[in-house]
Amino acid sequence: MPETPERDLRRDLYAAAAAALLVAVAAVVGAVIQHRHGTLRVNWPPLLADWEPHLGPGTPAALAVAAAVVAYGPSLTVRLPWRSLLLATWVTGMAWTWSLALVDGWHRGIAVQLTTPHEYLRVIDRFQDIPAALRGFSDHILLESPDNWPAHVAGHPPGATLTFVLLDRIGLGGGGWAGAWCITVGTTAAVAVLVAVRALTDERLARRAAPFLVLAPAAVWVGTSADGYFAAVAAWAVAFLALAVTGHRPGWAGPASGLLFGWAAYLSYGLTLFAVIAAVVLLLGSHRVRPLPFVLAGFLVAPVAFTVVGFDWWEAYRLLVTRYYQGAGGVRPYGYWVWANFACTVVMVGLATVAGLRRAGAQLVRRTEGTQVRLALLVLGALVAMLVADLSGMSKAETERIWLPFALWLLPACAFLRGSRGWLAAQAVLALLVNHLLLTGW
Repeated sequence: MPETPERDLRRDLYAAAAAALLVAVAAVVGAVIQHRHGTLRVNWPPLLADWEPHLGPGTPAALAVAAAVVAYGPSLTVRLPWRSLLLATWVTGMAWTWSLALVDGWHRGIAVQLTTPHEYLRVIDRFQDIPAALRGFSDHILLESPDNWPAHVAGHPPGATLTFVLLDRIGLGGGGWAGAWCITVGTTAAVAVLVAVRALTDERLARRAAPFLVLAPAAVWVGTSADGYFAAVAAWAVAFLALAVTGHRPGWAGPASGLLFGWAAYLSYGLTLFAVIAAVVLLLGSHRVRPLPFVLAGFLVAPVAFTVVGFDWWEAYRLLVTRYYQGAGGVRPYGYWVWANFACTVVMVGLATVAGLRRAGAQLVRRTEGTQVRLALLVLGALVAMLVADLSGMSKAETERIWLPFALWLLPACAFLRGSRGWLAAQAVLALLVNHLLLTGW
């Protein structure tokens, strides 16, 4: 039976309904488990959040940005010159993210987010001697170790903490500057995704994806969490690799990509799974091998530098696994989170993305050729990386934040959708409801 737009739309709505049902089941089952056993370690499962309906100074701006993007986004993305579109994507994405963060007010929404007992800014004063701190970093990972690091410091390689140490050194210390850094840098990730999609597929698909990258519910967690910053570093690494392997900027894109991939590995252990997405980019590239020596040369910079100073990445990761199971990772039930993590992902990427993923899957099943299949393969790479993270058992809860770097690569699937204004409105409504009904952990 031939496909029709009406049939496709019904299937999109079925996929979205199934995803909404997954979230509802995760919420009900999670509430029961948490009430009876307290093992989920989240107050509003599956999200790390508290039920707290509220308005704030960012509410009018968030409503205005959402309405403007829904009304004018699809038409502007067709008419704007490419570079202007990239700039508009970043500026509008910043406006959306800032306004959502300010729904909770400046203090609670931004200034103190990275200063809580688990966060990076609590240890700035312990990096007075940076080389010595890096040499002894692994000595403070385990819970029984003297002066053990806070959870987020111990849970990441030192590049994450070092970023905020360096910001402090140049006069941008404190939670306000740290939050502004994460939002400003994190919102560039959408631009990087567009650059990669255009290089690997075509400009039409990139333009169709742009408003969905701007209005993503994931912006709730980009502002303010360090994972938004991590997402941008990884996204630009992929974007530069895409430019290199398609021959657009072979002179500088390869080393830049490698440098960022190397730095990403010292921001978060989980970002090593971007090797899956990088492999898809290489598969789609027309100059697959030629840039690789330059990518490798750039990649080695961060590992060599950290190793020379005295930080052993592998040893630190081994100790982190032990620390993980000493804490919440040893309590949170794998049997719940192995599927509830994806309920978190639905909230982060929105129902429109779920419908787009259904269409991407249909492209692969039909085994057609062309730019749409190439985009479907890129999205599939991100899904595979998330599945590996999920099955590893090292991702149990808080994946609405932890999986931000991978989830951003699911959003371009929305380029397959028809009736973009309706789907955009659904994305905006979800983000606004989450941010106004819940007090999220970030």
